[in-house]
Amino acid sequence: MDMSKVIEQMVESKDVKRIRELFNQNYPIDIALGLEEVTDEVLKNFMYTISNTRLASILEVSDPELQIRMLEKLPFRRVGLLFQQMSNDDVVDILGNLPIGIRKKYLNMMKGSSQDEIQTMLKYPQDSAGGIMTTEFISVKEHLTVEETLTKLREISPNTEVIHTIFVTTFQNQLIGWIDIRDLFTNELDVSLHDLMHTNIISVVPEEDQEEVARLSSKYDLSVVPVVSTKGVLIGIITIDDIVHVLQEEHHEDMLLISGVEGTERIGGPFIESIKKRTPWLLINLITAFMASAVVGMFQSTIEQVVVLAVAMPIITGMGGNSASQTLALAIQEIALGQLSLEKDKKYVWNEIVLGCMNGLITGVVAALALYIPYQNFYLSIIVVLAMAMNLMVGAIFGFFVPLVLKAMKLDPAISSTIFVTTATDVLGFFFFLGIAQVFLPLLI
Repeated sequence: MDMSKVIEQMVESKDVKRIRELFNQNYPIDIALGLEEVTDEVLKNFMYTISNTRLASILEVSDPELQIRMLEKLPFRRVGLLFQQMSNDDVVDILGNLPIGIRKKYLNMMKGSSQDEIQTMLKYPQDSAGGIMTTEFISVKEHLTVEETLTKLREISPNTEVIHTIFVTTFQNQLIGWIDIRDLFTNELDVSLHDLMHTNIISVVPEEDQEEVARLSSKYDLSVVPVVSTKGVLIGIITIDDIVHVLQEEHHEDMLLISGVEGTERIGGPFIESIKKRTPWLLINLITAFMASAVVGMFQSTIEQVVVLAVAMPIITGMGGNSASQTLALAIQEIALGQLSLEKDKKYVWNEIVLGCMNGLITGVVAALALYIPYQNFYLSIIVVLAMAMNLMVGAIFGFFVPLVLKAMKLDPAISSTIFVTTATDVLGFFFFLGIAQVFLPLLI
C-alpha cells in the first residue's frame, strides 16, 4: 500500500472518518513516511483534520525536514499545544533543528518548569548526552518503603517515559542507586528502598558524547542510562529508543564519512550544499591520484619495454585497497565499541601484517597463474606474487593504524579513512610492483 496515495485520496474526498481510521490501522511512523511524499497543500489539509494528540504522535517520529514543513503550516498556538503532548526530549530535538529566531518564539510560548527544562537541554550539543536525554523520569528518596514507592508510582507514572527502572536519590537529589520495578512486587511492603536498591550505577555527564552513551549501553546491556551533574545530581535519563537511534545515526554517519561524505547529506538535498560537502574530499582524492600517477611515471621506461606490466598494475593496487578496507572496517568497529586503542593494542598489528601477507601470497598465486596462462612469463608471475604480498601487508598496516591515529588526534576515525588508506595501497602498490619489475627487467624482456 502506497501510504502517500492513500492520504491524498482521503484528503481529496474530505473523508474525515477514514482519515481518523487510518490511525487505528497504521503506526504513526508509517503515516509520517507517507506524508513526506505529499504536496504542501495535502499536508496542510491532512493536519487540520486530525486531533492534536494524533498530530503530535506523527510530529515526534517524523524526519527533521517533514517536521519543519509541518511547523511552517501550523499557527504558533497549535504548535504550542502539540509540544505539550510530547516529551521534552522530542521537543528539544525539533527546536534544535530550527533557526534561533523561530526557536525563541516557540520557547516564549511555553511556561513554567517545562520551558526551563527545555531551555536547559537546548544548551547542550545535539550529539551529547544532555542533548538526547529526557527530564521525565521516576526518582524516589532512599528512606521510602516499597508500599510508599508504589503509591507514588501511581501518581507520577503517567508523566514519565520509563517506569521499569526507578532511580533512588538523596534529599539533595544525588543519584545513589536504582531499583527494577519487579523488585517492588517481589518484596514485602515495609522493606526500605535503602536495603533494596542496587548501587552499581553506570551514569554519564550531560557533556558526554552520544556515541559513548551508546557504547556503555551496549557494554552493560542498559535500557536506560542516567545523566548526572558533576556533583552527582540526577538531571535526566537516556532511554533505549534514543540509544537505538544513536546507534543507527552513528553507523549511518560512519559509513558516509568513510567515503568522504558528510553524515548530514542526503540524496536530493540542496545542490550547492552537496557540492560544498563532497568537492573538498574529491580534490584530496585527486591529489592522491596524481601521487600514484607520479610513481607510475617514474617507471615509464620499464612499462614501455614490458607493456604487459600495465595489465597487472590495477590488480595489485585493487587487491591492496580491498584488503585495507577489510582491516579498516574491523578497526573502526572495534574503536566504536571501545575495544581498540593505539596505546594498548599495537600488538594486534602483527596479526594483521601476517594475515595480510598470507592473503597476499594466496591471492598472488591465483593472479600469477591467471596471468601465466595467456602471457607464458614465469618471472611476471613471480613479481605479481611478491608485489601482492607486500601491498596487502601495507594495506593491513594502514587499515589498522589510520583510524587509530585519527582517534588519537580527537578526530572521528571514520573521517575519509578510505581515501588515506587507498592512497597508500595505490602509491606503494605501484612502487613495489614496478620497482621489482625493474630489478627483473633483463629477465622479463
